[in-house]
Amino acid sequence: MEPSPKDGESAAAAEPGRGGTAPSSGVVVQVREKKGPLRAAIPYMPFPVAVICLFLNTFVPGLGTFVSAFTVLCGARTDLPDRHRCCVFWLNIAAALIQILTAIVMVGWIMSIFWGMDMVILASKCS
Repeated sequence: MEPSPKDGESAAAAEPGRGGTAPSSGVVVQVREKKGPLRAAIPYMPFPVAVICLFLNTFVPGLGTFVSAFTVLCGARTDLPDRHRCCVFWLNIAAALIQILTAIVMVGWIMSIFWGMDMVILASKCS
């Protein structure tokens, strides 16, 4: 006596003659990352500048983020098109201060390195 298929299994998967795979329904799924205001304020910089900021963030937490804030004033675009440049500048300064102040407990240093890596990734997408 063969066991009947369980609730999660289909009858096609239980039959040995079939491959056990259902035909594709053709549904396309799109995944979009939602960024917070601090993360969306990271500017799209030229690649060499982004690498310098990553280097600075690696050895002095927050310094590369501080430098990147001034690239916003020089015309670098961000993922916050509805905000004024001065507001985006101050968001980057706030991120740099968070990184500097929390570097004592290693959280800011790790955040600073990831921030620099994000700068390089955005710069490589831009160019």
